[in-house]
Amino acid sequence: MLNVQVDGEWKQFPKGMRLIEACMQSGHFIPHYCYHPKLSSPGNCRMCLVEMGMPRMTPDRKPELGEDGKPLINWSTRPAISCATEISEGMAVRTASAMVEECRKGVMEFLLINHPLDCPICDQAGECRLQEFSVEYGQGDSRFLDEKVKKPKRVDIGKNIVLDDERCIMCSRCIRFMQEIAHDDVLGFVNRGSHTTLTVHPEKRLDNNYSLNTADICPVGALTSKDFRFKMRVWFLKETKSIDVNCGNGNNILIGSRENIVYRLTPRENDAVNSCWMPDSHRLNFHYLNDEKRLTEPVVKNEEAPAKWSRAIAAAADQLKSVEPGALAMIASGRMTNEELFLAGRLAQALGIELVDIRPRPQEGDGFLISDDGNPNTTGARLLGLAAQEPGANLKKIADGIASGAIRGLLSLGEDATQCGISWSDLARLQALVVMDIRPNTTTALATVLLPAAGFSEKRGSMINLSGRIQRLNRATSSPGQARDDWEILRDLIQAVGGANGVYAIEEVFKAMAAGTPALAGLSLTKIGDLGVELEIPEIATPRVPAKSLA
Repeated sequence: MLNVQVDGEWKQFPKGMRLIEACMQSGHFIPHYCYHPKLSSPGNCRMCLVEMGMPRMTPDRKPELGEDGKPLINWSTRPAISCATEISEGMAVRTASAMVEECRKGVMEFLLINHPLDCPICDQAGECRLQEFSVEYGQGDSRFLDEKVKKPKRVDIGKNIVLDDERCIMCSRCIRFMQEIAHDDVLGFVNRGSHTTLTVHPEKRLDNNYSLNTADICPVGALTSKDFRFKMRVWFLKETKSIDVNCGNGNNILIGSRENIVYRLTPRENDAVNSCWMPDSHRLNFHYLNDEKRLTEPVVKNEEAPAKWSRAIAAAADQLKSVEPGALAMIASGRMTNEELFLAGRLAQALGIELVDIRPRPQEGDGFLISDDGNPNTTGARLLGLAAQEPGANLKKIADGIASGAIRGLLSLGEDATQCGISWSDLARLQALVVMDIRPNTTTALATVLLPAAGFSEKRGSMINLSGRIQRLNRATSSPGQARDDWEILRDLIQAVGGANGVYAIEEVFKAMAAGTPALAGLSLTKIGDLGVELEIPEIATPRVPAKSLA
């Protein structure tokens, strides 16, 4: 640990820390553009200039001490960039001196010389560092009267990205991200000087599956997402902390929504899971939540539609109870939360169902933030007994049983049974086919009772990623129409089947689940927190290297 003086106070920081990080850990914010905690520091923007000093030395090269026993400081007459300066013993820094304030005003004035100042039509408005810092650290006028340099606008440089070059302040964050994190070196600066522009290398495009992270880290509106561009002003969005459900990694995300519509997903920093990055394929896979074809009403076959929920639950319970226990099967989903899987297990017990499994989703991972498992909660399904070590092992038994007529009732929870090896004609012969899902598919069309459920942004609960980290889903929007939260549907089915008293809050479900699951002992949804908790389940979880190391 090294002793560093920050604005007159001596503090200790670990050796190797950058000066900007030491200042901000001390509660002194340093404005910056090119600096990013996960990237190298080129010192491009000069916005992080500070006044720096070193201990005054005696003739025998020992620090000269003051009355308080601390080193006396010789202050440099020139400012220093804090992002590319490592701390050293006895270093001192002033973050808000007259020199520093004058430097920041000069840097802001310089950065705005050729900036188009098109804030009213810029998609970055509301989360633009240039706007924020010009107000807080800049000055109200400019001494430059010459015509601004014109640069390319609305340049299509990739599948998901649009470039407005005249807004670029040459911070190089995007270039360094593609070099250091995505390992796809396609961006660079050309025409050095007044006409410097950001561009892609000749005959290449920014089509990497992590390209939208460049829009996240761009401090201005130079790089914007085609999907979100001009869709919504960011100050109207409600941001909800949640997790990604597209694979077993469980990337941490922010759900941006307004008036019950999800407009975008962005990564949320968690060094134990995804650092602060996210693949494009995952962040763009949410539009089905706003699909007009969403299932919104419960349906009982051969009865007037839509049915009331009380009637649909009663009909489902009667149909399932009419089939003898040995002739019933359940297909659950690795996309269900732990609470839903727990209640699904309780329902299986109440109905005497022994054949239970989830649909496996093997896929090719990328060794970074996309895992080989396309299910977000396979670990939870294994832990709660709804899947074996090899998920899908019972699906063939279920399919063969339905084909032979030995199984006459099926409860399908969030999965299309035809994708689990069961033919359409075999499903059509079932005495009872109770289906809970969010979108129409082949199985929902054949359901004897159809129960509309909630999407991932419409529910609360927990999931366990492949490394054994339990994390929370949080509700950002409400379900459309009469669709209900999955755990409430399962609770009502359990009550209708067995007549037991139900639970009335998701916290109660977690409490009951934790009471019977040693790995969850002592936990609650509140204790999981925003970043999750690592569980002790080595026989189920697959250890992985944190994303920050993979980068």
